[in-house]
Amino acid sequence: MVKGSNPLEASLNQTAVGVAFVHQSADYLLNDYLPKIQRCLEQLTDDQIWWRPNSQTNSIGNLVLHLSGNARQWIVCGLGDQPDHRNRSLEFEQSEIIPRTQLLERLTGTLREVGEVLTKLPVEVLLERREIQGREVEVLEAIFHVTEHFAMHTGQIIMLTKILAQKDLGFYDFSTGKPFHH
Repeated sequence: MVKGSNPLEASLNQTAVGVAFVHQSADYLLNDYLPKIQRCLEQLTDDQIWWRPNSQTNSIGNLVLHLSGNARQWIVCGLGDQPDHRNRSLEFEQSEIIPRTQLLERLTGTLREVGEVLTKLPVEVLLERREIQGREVEVLEAIFHVTEHFAMHTGQIIMLTKILAQKDLGFYDFSTGKPFHH
């Protein structure tokens, strides 16, 4: 028998891939991106967190609100069946300072809920379709979207922090080339 031609073995392999995908996505969100954003916010004052280089650019504060809104809408509401009350435009319109502690509490709380939804998510539903943000998407696509979206905006937050703090943020030990663990 050709390896992989056994239907049970193929099913088990697909399940393992699904479990690994969901686990790795949650790990990136909670154990990679969140600690980096926390480190960034710790380096800045509330005024710096809400500074905008120009009217066409978002502040770090706006990006944190946006990440919270996006993850909540796509994962907590879209996959976890919670009611969706997101007002996306308010995430970008916010200009009054929300203190760093409150921003971090919001983001951490949202990602805690995301982790709970992903932990309970049966891999059998990864190819099911859900309506999120007015679009029909597969569950797998929703998870991938949030993870990719989070990575992109985390990079923007890091860049803005480096500009404002004018220092290395210490994410890597350059003597070994390995990331520091948080």
